[in-house]
Amino acid sequence: MAIFYDTHAHLDYQEFAGDFLPMIERAQAAGITRMISIGTDLASSARAIALAERHPPIYAVVGWHPGNALEAPEDLRPELRRLAAHPKVVGIGETGLDYYRMPSGNGGTKADDEAYQRKQAQVFRQQLEVAAEAGLNCVIHQRTALEDTLTQLAPFAAKVRGVFHCFVDDATAMRRVLELGSIVSFTGILTFKNAQTVRDTMAATPLDRLMLETDCPYLAPMPYRGKRCEPAYVKHIADTAAQVKGVSLEELSSATCATAEKFFHKFGRPGT
Repeated sequence: MAIFYDTHAHLDYQEFAGDFLPMIERAQAAGITRMISIGTDLASSARAIALAERHPPIYAVVGWHPGNALEAPEDLRPELRRLAAHPKVVGIGETGLDYYRMPSGNGGTKADDEAYQRKQAQVFRQQLEVAAEAGLNCVIHQRTALEDTLTQLAPFAAKVRGVFHCFVDDATAMRRVLELGSIVSFTGILTFKNAQTVRDTMAATPLDRLMLETDCPYLAPMPYRGKRCEPAYVKHIADTAAQVKGVSLEELSSATCATAEKFFHKFGRPGT
């Protein structure tokens, strides 16, 4: 059986509290041998580390989600440095910029939007700084903010690579990401009937510059769309990805796992 990694999951969320161990067992039975639990603030980052400490297949990424930027401390870096030093922390994030839901869309003003964007940029920059210091790469969340995200990442590109997770932009945007030395990752959206643009982007992406993820508990692939997602469903994403790329599951496994091991270099090789 071809093995795969779930490179982006939110395993600390309450949606998994009722069947956590069976969920991990289902993932391993499906050939998903490693899972990365992604932090969205300091508390969830600490929970991700705790899960990684208790469960050998789980690793952690620590950081602060742009959607929570207004709740972030003025200086995130001291605590983030401490978390990043843990041996099972393999990256920083998820971080980035998200302009999809702005305060002005919920009764706020243009000034509120500008303050929100400034705080997102500050929190993103602090995480890029910690990533560069720690020798780690970043898991990047970007929604309707590609230009600003690339602009802010560019000065760090010599030291920090990003994986633009849940990638849904077109092939032109993908090439711009790759030009910075970064990579892209695809979720269960790849399997949706109305996601031909995403499949076209994957088809244009070099096989060694992409990873697979669930973003669970969200974005369950077909035939589970609309239900809770979980790491075992990487297998369904991989089935579609192999068809899109015109390769075998074994070739896809070899390429995507090698890319993940290089990007999250503290992974080591399987068995280490």
